[in-house]
Amino acid sequence: MSWAQSLIKLSTYEVEILQKRLGEIADRRMQSEMKLAFLEAEGEAEAERARHDAEAGWYQVGFWEGLRTRKAMIQADIDRIAVEEAGARDALALAFEEQKKYEQVAEGIRLAQVKEAARLETAALDELGLRRAAGGR
Repeated sequence: MSWAQSLIKLSTYEVEILQKRLGEIADRRMQSEMKLAFLEAEGEAEAERARHDAEAGWYQVGFWEGLRTRKAMIQADIDRIAVEEAGARDALALAFEEQKKYEQVAEGIRLAQVKEAARLETAALDELGLRRAAGGR
């Protein structure tokens, strides 16, 4: 295996690792978004309960303050994960670019080898033709 193929293999491995990391980050973001949606649904259920039960209204202010705090914490987590996800996407894009560069170098080497083999074959055929021409005289 040539050094170029080794570099391609390593860059492919790096791309796979970064794709896996990006997937894990996206899963964490989705879980946080689901928590936020659950809190919003919980708030709507509590508001409905307060409309029907006068005693629940007494606890409404504390509940809303706690809900607002929990939603803010989860939203901050979602924002942090979004920044992390953007960084992971950038790293993945760079890894893809590096992989492409290595593949282009390997292709250039392969084409140079094909060209050199064709040149050697042509030279050998020319020499054979000259020998036959010289021997035929």
